Amino acid sequence: MFMVLLNKVMIFPCNNINKKIVPSIFSRLQTQTCVKSRYRYRTLCSVVLQPDRASTCSESVSKPMLEQHQHSGMDPSLYTAPPEVRGMTCLDKEVFSQTVIVPALRVPKEVLNKLVKSLKKVALQRPGIRRVVEVEGSDDERLLLLDPASVSSPSSFSDAEAEALQSFGVPQELQRYELRLTYDNLKSEEVLRAVLPEGQDVTSGFSRVGHIAHMNLREHQLPYRNLIGQVIMDKNPGVTCVVNKTNTIDSAYRNFKMEVMAGEENMVAKVRENGVTYEFDFSRVYWNPRLSTEHERVVALLKRGDTVLDVFAGVGPFAIPAARRGCTVLANDLNPESHRWLQHNCKLNKVERKVTTFNLDGRAFIQGPLKQQLPVMMKGTVSVHVVMNLPALALEFLDAFRGLLDQGHSCDVNLPQVHCYGFSKEDDPQKDVVERASASLGFSLEGLCSVHLVRNVAPNKEMMCVSFTIPKEVLFSRESTQTEAIEEPAPKRQKCAETTN
Repeated sequence: MFMVLLNKVMIFPCNNINKKIVPSIFSRLQTQTCVKSRYRYRTLCSVVLQPDRASTCSESVSKPMLEQHQHSGMDPSLYTAPPEVRGMTCLDKEVFSQTVIVPALRVPKEVLNKLVKSLKKVALQRPGIRRVVEVEGSDDERLLLLDPASVSSPSSFSDAEAEALQSFGVPQELQRYELRLTYDNLKSEEVLRAVLPEGQDVTSGFSRVGHIAHMNLREHQLPYRNLIGQVIMDKNPGVTCVVNKTNTIDSAYRNFKMEVMAGEENMVAKVRENGVTYEFDFSRVYWNPRLSTEHERVVALLKRGDTVLDVFAGVGPFAIPAARRGCTVLANDLNPESHRWLQHNCKLNKVERKVTTFNLDGRAFIQGPLKQQLPVMMKGTVSVHVVMNLPALALEFLDAFRGLLDQGHSCDVNLPQVHCYGFSKEDDPQKDVVERASASLGFSLEGLCSVHLVRNVAPNKEMMCVSFTIPKEVLFSRESTQTEAIEEPAPKRQKCAETTN
């Protein structure tokens, strides 16, 4: 008797085999990914655990079993790209076509729909492929195509699946079905993995902004950028333009240069986030689709009648939902294009009367319009929120609040709540952003603030939000307000994810 275990053949005398070793063998076998080995084990068990069949064990296991698997032609990977696609830079869809063998079950039409539900985990799932096909010469039966990665033999079915087959009177007999796979039936990862050099990273992920797919290709992928762009566009309905970030980040305006890899050169995107519609030129403003949850979280803190002062407003992802919630909003952005689209989006969402817009540097906004309006706001009973969403620099702008107001305003005031964002690469990002915020304010926030992890931006880099009420000691201090603008960091090449906020 023999069985395959960990790519070795183990031989046991049929009459002397200790049945107690079988479970221990199977426990090791279960950790492997070899479906064929598990199948051989199950057959071995059926022989070993029945003494009256011990004398025929070698006949039962050996030749028929190996033949069934070695000649089944059912490839668990389903698709192996032809070698000629490797290194392709101009997409030739015809080269990807090939015929593969997949397992199938012959099923009576009257039970087909019910059986498909029971076998949905092992049924073939492929773009553009029908998993139920007709049986030549039979109107009463259909073939249900199965995923060869899940089913390689009749014993591959789970107990529940085998029970369903039995209840519907369908034999666990696999048919061989020749399936024609074309480029249209392949996933983007499969196409790109077949084309790019072996051993290299395959990038198929992207951020979607309206009809635009935004990618961040690595150096070794650049020679294939046009093909990659075409594949992404083909495999994602609604994407009509694919772009890649190039060169430097413009630190002042938070946008980046990009090149069109495939499709139309239309950069004006229309997106919908949390029930709000935005339009903007993606090549000239900043927009991050990964921040919708954070926008929603902060807006949920607001109440009707509150005042929101958005220092780095962009095209309005905080300002416009706040206005729709019934808040009075002062929204500012340094980028003229962002300011223009902010005004456009206020009109688009019919909140222009609720939002006053400014096109100023963040420090100038704090020390100008915000300073002028704040004393009146703080005399009311509604909350005042200051949003500072420029994580690369916002913590450094906090010193603009030092001594911002005269001492005469310091009695019985409704102090503003600040929500300030920052990046951190420290082991303890929460401690880091609190210490940096405290240093900018000149006042310790320890125990006086809350910190929220927004998201992981890159390995060892987190985006954090520190929220606190501006201390009186800061807002009304005698220390003169710093008026010098923070020097913008020199533009640098970096991953797109590291610039997102």
